[in-house]
Amino acid sequence: MASGVTFEEIECKTIINSTNTPGLGFRWSINPYRGCQHACVYCFARGTHEYLGYDAGRDFESRIVVKTNAADVLRQQLRKPSWKHELIVLGTACDPYQQAEMKYEITHKILEVMLDFRQPVHMLTKSPSVLRDLDLWSRLADVTDAQIAFSIPTLDEVVWKKMEPGTAKPIKRFEALRELTDAGVACGIMIAPIIPGVTDDEPHLEAVISAAREHGANFIAPNVLNLKPGSKEWFMPALREAYPHLMPRYEKYYRGAYAPKDYTQQVLAKVSELREKYGFRERTHAPAPQREHSGQLQMAI
Repeated sequence: MASGVTFEEIECKTIINSTNTPGLGFRWSINPYRGCQHACVYCFARGTHEYLGYDAGRDFESRIVVKTNAADVLRQQLRKPSWKHELIVLGTACDPYQQAEMKYEITHKILEVMLDFRQPVHMLTKSPSVLRDLDLWSRLADVTDAQIAFSIPTLDEVVWKKMEPGTAKPIKRFEALRELTDAGVACGIMIAPIIPGVTDDEPHLEAVISAAREHGANFIAPNVLNLKPGSKEWFMPALREAYPHLMPRYEKYYRGAYAPKDYTQQVLAKVSELREKYGFRERTHAPAPQREHSGQLQMAI
């Protein structure tokens, strides 16, 4: 994780973003921040920081844009007669509970507004800090469609330290999931991304799915790594340092952004078998946008 983090406080004009992508199961997203202190080396959202004139590497991890008026703007947008009370997915290009949230509480304030309007909301996170808002999520679950997906691509702490240096231990995420499900909040696991040659073997996948069942997860949703511009330039040097023997495979697989379709189908079939073994049903849609047979979540700003 980058040191010397700086926060750029801004006021936004709108906070609900349209995905404009068919077949996702939802149309709207909210990101309380831009950039992410979790510093996952594979993060698909890194390239979005370049829109701000920042780089997709250290700047993405250390120059965090904070939408200070997000809750007030959300209240205004939800009040509009044109708003149809459709599902909003929270955290599609940043983690809503990254470390900045402990300072600014933007996500907390957004959820309070959503509770006032009984607004359906799903969220993706890697952070057990969501437990700070356990009561708020429980109250949301009582009155609307409220669901949390924890991104847990591995239980292997060696891999975790190399790939997700700014995140909480995977087991801490599972423990948070258990507390939330015990409080009546629907929660599941995104095995995202599945990293070829690192986390795609059956024992590795089964460890995550078994732990998901043990901790009361409601669903499992897998995604294979994708490497779009901005992400690829940051991930490949990290891979070369951590797993140099995999470089020829990645140079073959990732001439473009996505792994070969036949490989992806094989991995997803393996997950499907394990999901059935542990009693998980197929999901009708993922909690955040994704391209079919592509990779980890594709998200709007």
